[in-house]
Amino acid sequence: MLLGVLGVLVFALSIPMTRLATGPGAVSGSALPLPAEFVAIGRAAVAGLLAAAYLAWVRAPWPRRRQWLVLAFTAAGVVFGWPLFLGWAVLSVDAVHASVISGLLPLATAAVGAAWLRQRPSLGFWVCALAGTALVVAFAAWRGGGALQAADVLLLLAVASAAFGYVSGAQLARDMPPQQVISWVLVLVLPLTLPLAWWYRPSAPATLAAWGGFLYLGVFSMWLGFFAWYRALALGGTVRVSQVQLVQPFASMLLAVPLLGESLDAATVMFALAVIATVWAGKRMPIRATAS
Repeated sequence: MLLGVLGVLVFALSIPMTRLATGPGAVSGSALPLPAEFVAIGRAAVAGLLAAAYLAWVRAPWPRRRQWLVLAFTAAGVVFGWPLFLGWAVLSVDAVHASVISGLLPLATAAVGAAWLRQRPSLGFWVCALAGTALVVAFAAWRGGGALQAADVLLLLAVASAAFGYVSGAQLARDMPPQQVISWVLVLVLPLTLPLAWWYRPSAPATLAAWGGFLYLGVFSMWLGFFAWYRALALGGTVRVSQVQLVQPFASMLLAVPLLGESLDAATVMFALAVIATVWAGKRMPIRATAS
């Protein structure tokens, strides 16, 4: 659980740092924010180079044949899905808004974990899941003046991508060290991320703040944070340990205020509390194992 909290605190900065690198706040004089595609792909390229050096240093054995497909599946979720959808979303909504939507991530991770492990969540679990989803949709519609924004759909896709990537990576972490799981994931897609990062490279100077956010995403959010997170999921179980993600939306919102100068109103906090309440209740609902 302590490893899970450490991983979540590292990930909590992902939304504010993505906004810092790509959002309007990164504009200063002639310096512009970094392209969202460059941030999403480039951070994986930076992490991939570090991961390759690490794997060579520890002389890690090559994954077995059956593990490559799961590695690719994990990469689709955490290397491409979450960063790209999140990067596009925060171009039009602030980090506080995105943090509320991401409050569904613990429940999504638990649901995917239950399906992956062939478990049967109770009716109460699904009631809580639907209630949490309804609250998120209501919040998005309220902030969007009565209608969902395209950014809200992108954020929900980001949540789904991360949930699948977390669960598949946690499964691999049972067979190999977790730090090698994320490292092999990043090395696997390095032939894609390096040329794509060069293709989407910024065409104008960017601010130091934007580059700082980018480096944090590459070194910590995309690589080191998974050392603790996958180890935690493998040790304590995906469904159980994913509950520590309850603190992530609040940590993201609180960090966005000093980092980005965003405001935090009472209504947003109440929505976040309501979403987390449904997630907490869902975690307490029984999940039965399916007979082999």
